[in-house]
Amino acid sequence: MGPGLVVMLADTEVGSIITAAQSGVEWGYRLLLLQLLLMPILYVVQELTVRLAIFTGKGHGELIRETFGPFWAWVSVTGLGIAAVGALMTEFSGVAGVGELYGVPRAASLSLSAGFLLLVVLTGSYRRVERVAIALGLFEFAFFFVAYAAHPNGLELARGLVQIPLRSGNYLYLVAANIGAVIMPWMIFYQQSAVADKKLRPEHYASARMDTALGSVITQAVMAAILIAAAATIGKSNTHASLNTIGDIANALVPFLGPNIDRLVFSVGTIGAAMVAAIVVSLASAWGLGEVTGYRHSLELHPLEAPWFYAVFTIAVVAGAIVIGVVPNLVALNVGVEVMNALMLPVVLGFLVLLAINALPDEHRLRGFYAWVVIAVSLLTAGLGVYGGLSGVL
Repeated sequence: MGPGLVVMLADTEVGSIITAAQSGVEWGYRLLLLQLLLMPILYVVQELTVRLAIFTGKGHGELIRETFGPFWAWVSVTGLGIAAVGALMTEFSGVAGVGELYGVPRAASLSLSAGFLLLVVLTGSYRRVERVAIALGLFEFAFFFVAYAAHPNGLELARGLVQIPLRSGNYLYLVAANIGAVIMPWMIFYQQSAVADKKLRPEHYASARMDTALGSVITQAVMAAILIAAAATIGKSNTHASLNTIGDIANALVPFLGPNIDRLVFSVGTIGAAMVAAIVVSLASAWGLGEVTGYRHSLELHPLEAPWFYAVFTIAVVAGAIVIGVVPNLVALNVGVEVMNALMLPVVLGFLVLLAINALPDEHRLRGFYAWVVIAVSLLTAGLGVYGGLSGVL
């Protein structure tokens, strides 16, 4: 166990926090059911990465290159790169936003966070990086306290679960954003590469699936907690509030939750989410590019033994911090980044399902009734994500 928990804790990253909060403010509890429905969908998708890694021993990019050729491998890794750029901007914007709440200059908070990430990865093994990432991600449990402190009304929550305004373009846009906030290209690359790098074998398959299932429940429970907290507080007083940054959310919650303890709790959860996501996104980029180009890519190798792998990770982290430091208004793109992820789902899920059908050994290949279930879930999820994203734009 480990890769599933890490990638799922990273799934509730800064862009996802802002998307869930905006959903609660604008639509109350009407998007809460979607968070629950995404639990099994997330598991179905990420379980395929576990299966592919354990029974082929290869990362996602490498398997696409071997199965479909270099061209399609570059298509997939290009999508990964686009998603990773957007994700890293949101993570560092969250770190900077929390720092500014306490008067810490943007340059200082970004430098400290980037330096910490480089120190953890450049001086550690896979297992050490995994343990640090899980420890950081556990701070996200602070959001459960925030939801509890918001004192949501149980009757209103129950009503919201069955009110689904599918004719609203803005509602569908946030549906797409929430789907894109849950299933992201870098998650698929990371978990498959992490399982392969950890050298898990068939005897570990059951535990790895349990790891993924547990992570799926935790990440969506955190998203639900954030949505509930926003709906029970800001959503009751200002449904038109624009929550583009972590600072916007924290400041909007202060009149309801208090200026000190609850702001601190929310900030701690955000920092944990941002840091674990930054680790996962950067490593997914380094692994993915290495699998497509063929350079050595493993956390078990010393930086001098895999210079390009660690160089890509370093460039991703440093560039993300610099961009947010120089162009701070990019933080307003948070929800848009999640919608972009949703629009990329047909390609991302398409490759994943095709690999599960074509690249696995016969006894573990996706087939029969479950294959049709996976295909149906993938088509429905990708279709709804694209439709919702386009509905909110056109």
